[in-house]
Amino acid sequence: MIDAAGLALPLPAAGDQDAGVSAAEPSLPPLPVLWRRVPTGRVLAFAPHPDDEVAGPGGVLALHADQGDAVRVVVATDGTSGDPDGRHAPGALAALRRRESQDGLRHLGVRDVRFWGFPDGHVLSEADLQNAAALAARELAEHRPDVVYLPWELDGHPDHHRLHVVVTRALAATGFRGLALGYEVWNAMVPDVIVETTAVFPRKQAAMLAHASQIAYTQYDHCLGGLSAYRSLVHLRGRGYGEALRRVSGALPAALAEPT
Repeated sequence: MIDAAGLALPLPAAGDQDAGVSAAEPSLPPLPVLWRRVPTGRVLAFAPHPDDEVAGPGGVLALHADQGDAVRVVVATDGTSGDPDGRHAPGALAALRRRESQDGLRHLGVRDVRFWGFPDGHVLSEADLQNAAALAARELAEHRPDVVYLPWELDGHPDHHRLHVVVTRALAATGFRGLALGYEVWNAMVPDVIVETTAVFPRKQAAMLAHASQIAYTQYDHCLGGLSAYRSLVHLRGRGYGEALRRVSGALPAALAEPT
């Protein structure tokens, strides 16, 4: 942080605790590590709706694409609840949202995208969750990713939470041994990693704007752009942009952590 004289104060280290704070009181969260690069390897990203793949980890996916990683995106639902005023014909909206997703991902350099086409906003039974987890397990077996991205466990939308459950079940069922990381959209997390995305942020912004059917209702580009700017606070002195990630499984590559 900045003191009254405008000087940068040292950030507390993980595990630092004031002497007067008891073990029963909240402890200081660990400081996230900073990545200026992303892990290399095959990438599989799961998105609840068409647009979450760019709104959440869009900058990270662009970095993967730029370094030549094989990136596949799986969009779980058809996004047809994203038109509360009925501006589009019901039969046409799902196709429109698929096109917007493909157009947005092209800005990031990603062309491999699959659509499960489930209806969004529905309460899922245990059988539904099992069937979806089997689909996710099939995607894992086919793409053989080294890195998986999914909504983090407390992202504040029912469809995001359901997809987190589905994907983590699939990871366990397949014995996934790579790195799985959660991304944020609806709720800001306490992150394990901040990835600097300054260089690719204009492409993420263009990718979000490709979802015109949704921007017409809510300025997601403004909100998520603000979140990316906020993520520059800890390590980047409030300059540039970043994306936050939370470890779900696997070990964070120590070689990627920048000295702080």
